[in-house]
Amino acid sequence: MTPREEAAYPRPAYAWYVVAVLTLVYVFSFIDRQILSLLVGPIRRDLGISDTQMSLLMGFTFAVFYTFFGIPLGRWADSGSRRTIIALGFVAWSAFTAACGLARNYLQMLLCRVGVGVGEAALSPAAYSMLTDYFPPERRATALGVYGMGIYIGSGLAFLLGGVVVGLAGARESYDLPLVGATRAWQVIFFAVGLPGVALAALLYTVAEPLRRGAGTAAGRIRKIQLGDVAGYLWENRGAMLCHNFGFGFISFTTYAAGNWNPTYFIRRFGWSAAEIGIAYGLIAIFAGSAGIACGGRAADWLRARGYVDANLRVALYAILINLPIAVATYLVPSDLAAITLLVPATFLTSAPFGVAAAAIQHMMPNPMRAQASSIYIFITNLVGLGLGPTAVAVATDRLFASDQAIGYSLLLVHVTGKAIAIILLWRGLAHYRAAVERLRVWSASTASGSAAATPGSAT
Repeated sequence: MTPREEAAYPRPAYAWYVVAVLTLVYVFSFIDRQILSLLVGPIRRDLGISDTQMSLLMGFTFAVFYTFFGIPLGRWADSGSRRTIIALGFVAWSAFTAACGLARNYLQMLLCRVGVGVGEAALSPAAYSMLTDYFPPERRATALGVYGMGIYIGSGLAFLLGGVVVGLAGARESYDLPLVGATRAWQVIFFAVGLPGVALAALLYTVAEPLRRGAGTAAGRIRKIQLGDVAGYLWENRGAMLCHNFGFGFISFTTYAAGNWNPTYFIRRFGWSAAEIGIAYGLIAIFAGSAGIACGGRAADWLRARGYVDANLRVALYAILINLPIAVATYLVPSDLAAITLLVPATFLTSAPFGVAAAAIQHMMPNPMRAQASSIYIFITNLVGLGLGPTAVAVATDRLFASDQAIGYSLLLVHVTGKAIAIILLWRGLAHYRAAVERLRVWSASTASGSAAATPGSAT
């Protein structure tokens, strides 16, 4: 009897349907995550808070709980039903997003953001693992790149919706809603983006739980991997993991800083309205960001087919090298037209690494460890990126430059620092990554032949 793990991959049409469903879920997660970035003004006014407190809502508070809960949820995803884990998380973060609309003070908003972070922690480790089992290696980076488009479609829609809300807020002070009463326009938007997700979670059950491939299984039995075995395998790959996770973490550091504060930069420096920058930046995120992450994945698959084992890291390194001078120019040019134009290639190049980052983990980790390794990657990139990026800009503006009008210099400082560190780490990580891919090949061959050691970390 042929082992189930040797069965053919699902039909491409169905596999891409799964990508579409998971991308839609990812879109909602980023709408819910990023909607705060264009509501800085009205939320600061109504809650009476500073830029630094606002940055904690956008970044650190969300990131801490998102990252810490991601690790146990990733371990669950390596043995449990991944679609159920995603569905439960979708319901949770959508409900807490809607609850943000009920917040009447800073503490209530803070606790709701914690809930959004915990719910969203269920998504990506399980989604990466599922998509890896739906697509063969030669199409994997492309599929994960398309899934990653959810980041930019969701962020772009958040900016567009935020711009509309700020416009509505200027036209009308509050709205009377059934059961809720007088409600500010910014609170209404949380209901509008949160509540649909609770219903859409049922869509996950149109997606089949895929066969786990390369998991040391036959006839559908999942091989149990102890936590110590995972730790041992990760330790053997520590060079690759550290360079990968922190390299992409510092790219994320600059990306979240820009995503959360670029609208405010255009409002403060160039006098744009929130609605104007919301529409412009939202369209750039949707089109340039989506194109960048999809092209990055396709480029990595193209290079990998031509013998570049380290293609995933190489694409990210090249993109950031090209992007660094563009990012610097964005915050130094005196014209708003020049600055918004430069954001198009900057967004394209900044987005390119994020599909290949996820694919790189899948290509160097055994199946029973992929979601756990992905959760560690998400832990580090979000703690460094989402946890520190927005706050670094706010602290530099409030403390270092001590002027709201200096936000451009704060963004410039964060971009130069973060991108320089990322370039060094990714360059050093190329050789480590090639060794990790070879280590996986040895482990997989040993497992397939039945001669694997009791602990997967023993393969060298």
